[in-house]
Amino acid sequence: MTSMARKKRGKPRRDRWFRRVAFLGIAGASLALAGALLWPLLPGIPPGPGGDATGEPGRTIRMTISMGGFDPYEIRVRAGETVVLKIWNPDSPYHIDGGGQHQFAIDELGINLMIPPRSTRVLTFKADRPGVFTFYCDVCCGGRANPAMVGKLIVEG
Repeated sequence: MTSMARKKRGKPRRDRWFRRVAFLGIAGASLALAGALLWPLLPGIPPGPGGDATGEPGRTIRMTISMGGFDPYEIRVRAGETVVLKIWNPDSPYHIDGGGQHQFAIDELGINLMIPPRSTRVLTFKADRPGVFTFYCDVCCGGRANPAMVGKLIVEG
């Protein structure tokens, strides 16, 4: 085999390798660009674990409110207890219904808190009397008519 024949045989391999590297580089750069452009549209990470609704003294109740409703949708506390709710809203500000904003309201206790998109609000109140109180979001997603946007605060005596 002549040296010319070796060069011809080696060239296609080098071209294939170059094409693969170029393709992978372009694909990687495209994915990175797409990720950078879509990053602001992704929901944020909630601050710590959610769903702790025991209401025991010294514990904070973490709640998530989103287009899917309240989590947890039922909270139990004792009468006379000071309740600290950390309410996280992971929704995007680009949502067409309500701009991603949510509400936590309990009419009987005079509570009305707005939670902007991708943020946490802390609400502290005293559960001064026993009863079952309805909390709701009336900003978006059908409001009180949507069963997911309604929950219960149960104050045990």
